[in-house]
Amino acid sequence: MNTPSLLGILCYPDPRLHTVARPVAAVDERLRGLIDRMFATMYDANGIGLAATQVNVHERLVVIDVSEERNQPMVLINPEIEWASPEKRKGEEGCLSVPGIYDGVERSVAVRVRALDRDGQSRLIEAEGMLAVCIQHEMDHLMGKVFVEYLSPLKQGRIKSKLVKAQREALRS
Repeated sequence: MNTPSLLGILCYPDPRLHTVARPVAAVDERLRGLIDRMFATMYDANGIGLAATQVNVHERLVVIDVSEERNQPMVLINPEIEWASPEKRKGEEGCLSVPGIYDGVERSVAVRVRALDRDGQSRLIEAEGMLAVCIQHEMDHLMGKVFVEYLSPLKQGRIKSKLVKAQREALRS
């Protein structure tokens, strides 16, 4: 089996990360090919979740695998949170679009999400812990929101400056 080609991941503060994703119109071969490429890209970058927005595809599609063995791939097409626990917890988050930056974000400890799977079948997913956090984080991307936007304006400014400088240096080398 040939490995799907990798996709480029947009880096904060790229304005395309703030695009609100539109619903997926059809679960077809084009979409399944994109799903395969997104998983390959996510695994290659040692991520646990990737939203289509992060690879400059503005459709409501998320891939996730929070397993240690990297063998529990989950596809969420047109996901909608039906319920989020009122109990929240602050935890360290990172993001493939914000490389090397980790900070505390408060999220619901459990969520119930309705989404289509890679075959277009409707699924109800009840998640808690890391999976719940990952789902909320990736669904934020679909709404054009990056986790650093939960942080203070001062921290946001520092992160933006640091990443812009790193991107400039990478272009020079």
